[in-house]
Amino acid sequence: MTVVVLLGAPGAGKGTQAAVLRDRLGIPHIATGDLFRTATRQGTELGREAERYMTAGQLVPDDITIGMLRERLEAPDAAAGAILDGFPRTADQAAALDGLLAERGTAVDAALLIDVPAEDLVRRLAGRWICEAAGHVYHELTNPPREAGRCDFDGSPLVQRADDGAATVRARLASQLPALEAVVDHYERAGQLRRVDGRQPISAVSEALIAALGAGSRS
Repeated sequence: MTVVVLLGAPGAGKGTQAAVLRDRLGIPHIATGDLFRTATRQGTELGREAERYMTAGQLVPDDITIGMLRERLEAPDAAAGAILDGFPRTADQAAALDGLLAERGTAVDAALLIDVPAEDLVRRLAGRWICEAAGHVYHELTNPPREAGRCDFDGSPLVQRADDGAATVRARLASQLPALEAVVDHYERAGQLRRVDGRQPISAVSEALIAALGAGSRS
């Protein structure tokens, strides 16, 4: 059984790389958000419990999340393992995951960190602009308009939402990165962490992650 924990800050490209790893390794990509949505849609006992917290705008307790993850790992398509994305988010969750896997006689093979400096993340996340007339979306780095500040389609001015501004993005990262760093430290101390430079082209990051996983796999 191959269990991979995929780590990275918002904007690091985890979603893109999770899909690549899923296809290359032949094991499912398990995202926490998908677990919640599936369980609530199916009306399972854990799903109903989670829905109460989500409806109230509260975080779902770790024991409920771990219960959902336990059920998901028992599904036939996860017999060979899984790629975990969005969990663990805290050091306590990482310890709980260790316990869950130990019950199954296994452990995390590798925690793959897509490492991107904070200012690079800000540039990736804070460059979105939207045209006033029809909401066409642009990005300063990945999809810039032909004429700065003007929509290619209707010529209307491009505006930036408050939550897409650099200051807001920096504040959001400042609130999220400490928990990620604690999880990174957990796996580093366990000898399971593998760092990959996320500033490389997407295909290069993919190959580096596969190579790092090979280096970190248990025999």
